[in-house]
Order: sequence, then C-alpha cells, then structure tokens
Amino acid sequence: MKRFNGQEVDYGYEVLEVKVDEEKANDPDSYPVVIVTKKDGKEETFEAKYALGCDGAHSTVRRSLGLKMIGDSSDSIWGVMDFIPLTNFPDIRKITVVQSEVGSVLNIPREGGSMNRFYMELPQRTVAKQVKLEDLQATTRRIFHPYQVDFAETIWWSAYAIGQRVADHFSKANRVFLTGDACHTHSPKAGQGMNVSLQDGYNIGWKLASILKGQTGPDILNTYTIERQRVAENLIEWDKTWVKGMASMGKDEGGVLDVNNKIDFSEVWVKSEAFTAGLTITYDESAITWAKRSTQSLAKNTIVGMRFPSAKVIRFCDALEMQLVRALPSDGRWRTMVFAGDIRQDEPSRKLSQLGQYLFSQHGPIQKYSTPGSDIDSFIEVIVVLSGERLKTSQEQIPHCFWPVTGKWGVRDLHKVYVDDQSYHSGHGHAYEFYGVHPEKGAIAIVRPDGCKS
Repeated sequence: MKRFNGQEVDYGYEVLEVKVDEEKANDPDSYPVVIVTKKDGKEETFEAKYALGCDGAHSTVRRSLGLKMIGDSSDSIWGVMDFIPLTNFPDIRKITVVQSEVGSVLNIPREGGSMNRFYMELPQRTVAKQVKLEDLQATTRRIFHPYQVDFAETIWWSAYAIGQRVADHFSKANRVFLTGDACHTHSPKAGQGMNVSLQDGYNIGWKLASILKGQTGPDILNTYTIERQRVAENLIEWDKTWVKGMASMGKDEGGVLDVNNKIDFSEVWVKSEAFTAGLTITYDESAITWAKRSTQSLAKNTIVGMRFPSAKVIRFCDALEMQLVRALPSDGRWRTMVFAGDIRQDEPSRKLSQLGQYLFSQHGPIQKYSTPGSDIDSFIEVIVVLSGERLKTSQEQIPHCFWPVTGKWGVRDLHKVYVDDQSYHSGHGHAYEFYGVHPEKGAIAIVRPDGCKS
C-alpha cells in the first residue's frame, strides 16, 4: 500500500455502522458504502466503493446489514492453551490425540521446539465464560494421568462452545462482503479458521483488484458467494464429523476403531489432510468456471474448478528443473497453459503457430483484455509446456510470440516455455502423464489468478 499509493493501515477505528445505498450500488463508479466509525472519541464517516467485513464471529458489519448466522451451538465446551509443557509423556512433540474416560486432548506441537497447543474437552455443563486457566490445567492433568503434565509458562488460553453456523448471505448488493468468522464459524481444531478465512479474503481480493484496474466488469463479484458459501457449508459438515470423532469413544459416534477398539485418529487425520489444506475445493459452474463447456478428457487429471496441480518440468531457456506452479506466481494474472506436444513434429508445430497467431492478434483475447499501454502479458500470460527432448529442440522452432517483449527495457521474456523432459539431476517429471495429457493431442488449460482451473 505504501509503495503504490503512499497509504498505510489505519488502526484504532471502531466500526459503529455500515450502510449500503442499493440504488447507487447499480452505478459502478459510485461510492454507495457508508461506514460510521469512532476513533479517539470522535466519529468519522467514510464512503467507499467496496468494503470487506473481516471482523469475526460477532461481526458489527454483518449485524449492521441485517444478515444472520444460521446453525447451532452444541453443548460441547472446549479449552485451548499455548504453553511450555514439563512432562514425561513420550509423544509430546508429535501430533497426538489422547483420550480417556474423563475427556480428550488434541496436542499440536508449536514452532520453536518448546511450545505446544492443547485443545481439551471440558466436562459437561461447563460454562465457557466461567472457565479459568486452572480449570484447563486440572482437566489436562486428569486426561493425561498417569503421565505427569506441568506448566512452565502459559502464553495464551481460552474456552469456547462448539458452534457451526453459516451466514444467510455473504454479501450485500455486491458492495460489502463478509469473510472468515464473520460468515462461518466452527471448531478451531484443524487449522480451518485461518485456512478458509484467508481463502475467502484472497478470493474476493483478486476479483476486486481486477475490477478496480479495469480488467473485468463488476459481474465477476457474483461468483464470490457462489464459490465461498458452498465451501463454508462443506466445511461445517466436515467439522461436525471431526468434532464428533474427537470427542467420542466409539465407532457409532463417527470414529474409526483400531485393533484395541479405540478410535484410529491416524486414519482420520490422513483422510482429512487434503481437505485441511484446501486441495479438495471444487468450485461450481459460474461465469469464470466452465466445467460443462470444457473437454475434461484432454487433461483428465486437472479438474475444472479445482486448484491446478504441480509437476516437475525443465525451463527451456536455462535448463532449470522446477515445479510448474512456480511459473504461476500469485500476481492477479490469468494463465493460458498450452501443452503443445513435441513441436519437432509437423502437426504440433503447425498447431502451436496457429494458436500463437490467434492469441496475440488484434482480435485475440490477450490484446482485447489488456489495458492500453501495459505489457502484453500483464493480464493474460501464456505458458507453453512442450514434450520431447529439450536438447533436440531449438529456440527457433518456438514462435516468437511466446517470447514476448516486456518490461521497462523491452527485453524478450524467455521464461515462459518449459519442457517435460529428463533433468540433469533428479530424473524425469513425466508432467504430461501427471496431468493426463496425451502428447499427440495436447491441451490448453485456463488457470485463474487464484490457481484454480477455469
């Protein structure tokens, strides 16, 4: 912010009210959002084109707009502590679930080598607001018995009731948008609070940026609710199963039993890894996700609506072996990924040449959607992935349009062409096989600014 427009984050404001003039909201150049704030005892009002409500489960923004949270709070009360343990428990530096007749503890070793985070189930009829640190420590000792647990230092602690809720609407007039706990709440045991909230913010962030830079129209904002509300609903359903498994002692309650008739949390954890990392998100059909109009069979392992996966390739210009995802930095650009096959052969060479002529022509999508005066790759970047032997392919065989002139000095960018070939040091990445692309047929994949296949 400071580098681009001299601004910095303004801290210390209390938001009192947010209003949207829905009639003015129809004018894309208007400032229909009014935010009433207080700082140092003085009220101050701001007008904005857009606003994000990232203000937590008790969101003032959400309440001001009349939006509601739908769902339930359970009777299950849990505590959480970040502390330095003194213990003879042998697995203290492993992610572990400890269960006993008096409750459960999820142990997550924290960074630094000494601190741990414990989530512990508290006795029934516990009132979260009345919980003290001593209660959490006593519960932990009872659950870990006969192992000893002492507390050298407690850095942070809290207690909370498990609740799974989703907002009835994620936006107001496509001008104010809710993210994170302001529009979905759940248990905080599996990293989903931060993971999903950051994904919310990034999803709306790149879309707003594209509008404000004049690259797309405001209709793209309709996709925020389409995409993120479904993610939140799936998260809540997953969280209900996760919480039940954490707290239960039997298979009937959702657990996976091991040979000792106890819940096998290793299996539960492994099954949830991809979900926890956000890799299972699949966005539905929308203006920017065209599953029904795509020929999925041409790249059968890259699913439309899911994150574009990564395989090892060789950069053509300098023989650098790298993950293809490194060619897709998070900078707001769309990517056209061209799997052109072996261009030493006539047919793939002809197709790549024709594709380049279309993409970069005056009537093609790249020039059509680029801002006047900007680099040719500033909005849509074309990445080429060849098959065949790199050392037997010459640079002259690759059309010049795929080495565009860019930047202040007008230098040709040679870093946009890659080869699925043997590396000098670590073998073959077999990228075409990984993506499910047949070298003789080839494929084109459109990748959105957030890394999802469009």
